[in-house]
Amino acid sequence: MITPGILFNLIVLFIIFEFILSRILDWLNLKYWKEDLPEDAEGIYDQEKYKQAQKYNKEVSKFGLITASFGLILILLMLFFDGFAYLDQWIRTSNTEHHVWLPLLFFGILFIAQDILTLPFSLYSTFVIEEKYGFNNTRIGTFITDKLKAYLLTFLIGGALLAGLAFFYSISGSNFWWIGWVIVSSFSIFMAMFYTSLFVPIFNKLSPLEEGSLLSSIRSYASNVNFPLKEIWVMDSSKRSSKANAFFSGIGPRKSIVLFDTLIKDHSEEEITAVLAHEVGHFKKKHVLQGIALSIFQMGLLFFLFGWLSGYPKLAEVLGAEKNSFHLAIIAFSLLYSPVSMLTGIFMNMYSRKNEYEADSFAKTTYDSQYLISALKKLSSNNLSNLTPHPAYVFFHYSHPPLLKRIRALKSV
Repeated sequence: MITPGILFNLIVLFIIFEFILSRILDWLNLKYWKEDLPEDAEGIYDQEKYKQAQKYNKEVSKFGLITASFGLILILLMLFFDGFAYLDQWIRTSNTEHHVWLPLLFFGILFIAQDILTLPFSLYSTFVIEEKYGFNNTRIGTFITDKLKAYLLTFLIGGALLAGLAFFYSISGSNFWWIGWVIVSSFSIFMAMFYTSLFVPIFNKLSPLEEGSLLSSIRSYASNVNFPLKEIWVMDSSKRSSKANAFFSGIGPRKSIVLFDTLIKDHSEEEITAVLAHEVGHFKKKHVLQGIALSIFQMGLLFFLFGWLSGYPKLAEVLGAEKNSFHLAIIAFSLLYSPVSMLTGIFMNMYSRKNEYEADSFAKTTYDSQYLISALKKLSSNNLSNLTPHPAYVFFHYSHPPLLKRIRALKSV
């Protein structure tokens, strides 16, 4: 029989293994940079900007080591000194043992504590590193407002979901796994449908793309490929960062395309239309629907395993507590689930990279590929991207293929 001590040791082993693996991958990725500008990178970077990209990526990686080390120390302290058990006991001694309020308070306190402890890292990343390399446009007022909005959404939406899950956990017994699966999957579908219209405007201003040659070019392309174009929004992303992007969201009648204002500012009409062609490719290949279906399946696996493990009578002892509870079961499960999460993450990244190639291929066959290549080069240059990432790092972390591989695929017949 697997004892609580064995499970505790497994959790610690998983945490340390994941930390070491991540650090090795970061080290390999940094060492893989070519000292001189690669021949394939000509026309993307000049020598000076290439060195700037190297410095930026090295600084981000080193800062990532510091933040990851801090997180490792924090979680190990919580485990070895029974921090989760002490917090659980402290809340219970405050006469709060209600099956819904207890997990709400438990995770609420953890969320606030973690956010306060990691706030200096967030500030340094935004106002020092990103500022140093010309990316940051965030003002301190915007940063604070974003924090307050994030808190409000977390407490309202996250709290409502957690309360519902805790309630059904208390009354459904072995049936909880599929009830929880239905609740979270329903919320995921809701988010997929209404993310752009309901949630993006909380943080950013969305404006319809103005009438003009760009909109005419987009409409002409959409008509040629029989794409049901309804909403094209421009997002004021420049108030936080100079980095550019675009995304497609929504299912059913709620489909929309969002263009960052930085994309419009730095790219030609043909390049923007080519980027849109790539996004339309995701729609035509049904990548959004497939992604939602995979996510729901993955969520079902997660809840099934949680339902199975949460029935283990001594699960609380793994975290140093005496009494089993919904919130302690979540903590223990999330730590034990990390190897499965890593494997599913690798699979989802492989699936995502395949989809990106397919969307590129669709764009290539329906629009002049030279404009998509030009747009991708500008995006990578402006974002100081690593053009030659280590294959192992790509395998574990990249949801998009490296730029040079995408360009070679776009140029192939």
